[in-house]
Amino acid sequence: MERSLKQFEEDRVQAARIAARLLLASATTSPRVGGVGECTVHIIDDKCDIEDLCQTIEEMSELNEGWKHFKRDAAMLRDADAVLILTSLRSKTDPADINCNMCGHLTCDNLRNAERLPREPGIAFPGPLCIFRANNIAYAVDGIISLAKYIGIDYGVFWSAGAAAMRMKLVPKDTGFALAVAISVTEKSPFRDIPKRYHEINQRTMQDRIISRLWPQFRSIYS
Repeated sequence: MERSLKQFEEDRVQAARIAARLLLASATTSPRVGGVGECTVHIIDDKCDIEDLCQTIEEMSELNEGWKHFKRDAAMLRDADAVLILTSLRSKTDPADINCNMCGHLTCDNLRNAERLPREPGIAFPGPLCIFRANNIAYAVDGIISLAKYIGIDYGVFWSAGAAAMRMKLVPKDTGFALAVAISVTEKSPFRDIPKRYHEINQRTMQDRIISRLWPQFRSIYS
């Protein structure tokens, strides 16, 4: 019985890692405005790396009054099997040169010469950014979500994790905007039906982690 449960857990984690790479492929082949390289996708599937990301998200929750929900995001992300970070490389340095005014500037030249937001702790993305370019992330996210639904993978989209990944320098240096898609292969999605104070009341997951770490030691002592 014990071996069967251990094998199931190993296979479950492996399934999540395979799924993450399939989702990366779907995001990469999704449409791009202008048909040029614009987005990158980066997989975080090591539990320690996910924990580092979550701790950064929690630290950021104290930097801006509008970021209080980051603690709830971190609690959900801790239950993820993998996190995919999607970036927009051209939205910061290379406007689309179509003068669409989506960014609020009359021309793309005005955007190039515009004063940038300061890199202060309470600012997530130091814009202004080319919104026309940044919208390419939406196509990439749609590629992930459509495939995730088809193959039965639970998912959640988080801008907090994208901003944290940028601060941790987990993405290319020219990234102007990033979003994250967390995935899970579990019987209950950790990204759905979540109460507002989830980070305060989600004790069961914490207890499960403690038990899974300590159980081998107890077994060796008392067996």
